[in-house]
Order: sequence, then C-alpha cells, then structure tokens
Amino acid sequence: MAAPGEALTSAGYITHHLTNLSLGSLGLVDESSFWNVHIDSLFFSVLTGLIFLGIFRSVAKKATAGVPGKLQCLVEIIVEFVDENVKDTFHGRNALIAPLALTIFCWVFLMNLMDLVPIDFIPYPAEQLGIPYLKVVPTTDVNITMAMALGVFALMIYYSIKVKGPVAFIKELTLHPFNNPIMIPFNMLIEVVSLLSKPLSLGMRLFGNMFAGEVVFILCAAMLPWYLQWMGSLPWAIFHILVILIQAFVFMMLTIVYLSMAHEDNH
Repeated sequence: MAAPGEALTSAGYITHHLTNLSLGSLGLVDESSFWNVHIDSLFFSVLTGLIFLGIFRSVAKKATAGVPGKLQCLVEIIVEFVDENVKDTFHGRNALIAPLALTIFCWVFLMNLMDLVPIDFIPYPAEQLGIPYLKVVPTTDVNITMAMALGVFALMIYYSIKVKGPVAFIKELTLHPFNNPIMIPFNMLIEVVSLLSKPLSLGMRLFGNMFAGEVVFILCAAMLPWYLQWMGSLPWAIFHILVILIQAFVFMMLTIVYLSMAHEDNH
C-alpha cells in the first residue's frame, strides 16, 4: 500500500488487491502464523452463505401450488437441475447427498459471483473507512477452497468406513489393484496418493481458475479510475460468467462422484 500522498504504482495496485485483510496484515499476528485468519474471506463466505439460505428459505415459505413467481421458478429449476444430476451420478442411498450438492452448487456460485463486482467498488469505500485491504471473492483464497475440499474429503472417509466397514476400507487401500500381500506397500502408495489427490485437485482447481480470473480483472481495473472499472472489465466479465457457473458445477459434480465412490461396496 502506498504511503499517504504517494501514488500507487501498477505493481503496487496489483499487490494491494491480492492481499487479504487478515490478522497478519493488521499486525496482530505473524504473517506465517497458523492463526493468521483471513477476515475478508470468512466474512464474504458467511455473507454469501446467508444470502443463499435467506433466498431459499423465503421461497420455501412463500411457495404456492398455483402460478409461481419468477424467483420461485428459478429456485425450482436449480433444485430440479441438481436433483437430476444426483440421480444420474450417485448410485447409493443417502438423503444427505442432494441437499449437500445443492448447497455446494449455490454457495460456490454466489462466492464466485462476487468476482463480477468491479474491483474497487467495495474495497475503495472500505479504505476510506480505514480498512486497508479487502478481497471480496472468497474462492480466490486457497484457504477457503481447500477447507471446502477437506470437508468433502472428511465425508468421503466417513462414508467409506460406514458403508464398507473398517476392514473392507483397509483392504481397499492395501489389496488393490494387486490382490497379493507382497504388494501391500505398493498398493498403499498408489491408493493413498489417489485418495489424497481428490481433495487437492478439488480445492486447487476452483482456486486456480478463480484466482486467474481475479488477476485479469485487477489488470483491467489498474488502467481505469474506480468509477469506470465496469467498462474496462465488461468484455472479460461476460466471458467470466461461464467460468463462474462451470466451476460451481464442477465442484458439485466431483463431490457427488467422490461420495458415490465412497458408497460403492467394491472398488
């Protein structure tokens, strides 16, 4: 961040907008500390989650059997879309999967959608109020995407053990693909790497795509004053709408696939 009265260079502008408001950036803890919480990522994650819950709860309470309103139609289309994908992909029996898939799709989409807000429209007023840094897109923070991926991973392990049993789960890790006790170390190496790669790819794919898009928006914004940023970023924003939607869909589908694999009796 530039000193008072000093103009912010392009490089400084980019660095500033890629810095989270955290306990470390406020000087409360060390930047490398485990307790260096990203306050802005958590705030906008919770905010978008509450928006999702508020909209769906409001529609559910006001739903009618007659001619539905536009918002009810949209919600019903989303619910049916997610439900069809769950039925086509998930082959077990678990009442949690459809609501989980719906939550993931809508929540990730809303977090991604924050990327369409012009770069300085929220951070600039916040800076006038004394908030030095503010990143409004939670999915450009690897901590958020990996936290969600690890949550899915925990469910994978839980249901793998619950459905298959502890013994069968251990056998799956030790006796596949080669059903020979001599090959157990090799089997474990393959299976453990395969297992750990699932949450890693799930979280890093979402982070990488959204972070790259955010960098492009910042580069566009660096060339214009904050009140004209929407004009410079409009062409990229139109294309980026597809990225926002696709990334939410991919995260949801991979979650369904991974949990479906956890419910299969045989590998």
